[in-house]
Amino acid sequence: MHAPLAPTTHLPIGSDADLAWVRQQVRKTATDLGFGLIQQTKLVTATSELARNTLVHGGGGHVEVTPLRAGHVCGLRLSFVDAGPGIRDLDLAMTDGYTSGGGLGLGLSGAKRLVQELIVDSCPGRGTTVTVTDWASGLPAPRTGTR
Repeated sequence: MHAPLAPTTHLPIGSDADLAWVRQQVRKTATDLGFGLIQQTKLVTATSELARNTLVHGGGGHVEVTPLRAGHVCGLRLSFVDAGPGIRDLDLAMTDGYTSGGGLGLGLSGAKRLVQELIVDSCPGRGTTVTVTDWASGLPAPRTGTR
């Protein structure tokens, strides 16, 4: 089972200053969990893209930062939550090379390549939650019957 190591931290995403704070906090948490420098960089890059999407396209929101443990492996789950307009065409948004402008140009598909798991829950008019999970070992966590 993927058990939280610590309580989930909620960080606001409502301004450019918040984006910088979120990146710093994700890097610090990943470092504390034993993520290597390359993994940290990938995770912070994905965080930057997803936090900016939350701000620009979702009108702001928050990120939930949850340290995890599966056996002896530490991980990190990040859920970017907004109450914006939602994603009309998720298949298009997940297409390589698709961008709606303003971000790093990675889009959701680029963020997905940087982490071990990315799940998008979005409905037009209801908002979007993008959850990414990564593990400090660089290897997938042991299977537990959950997704």
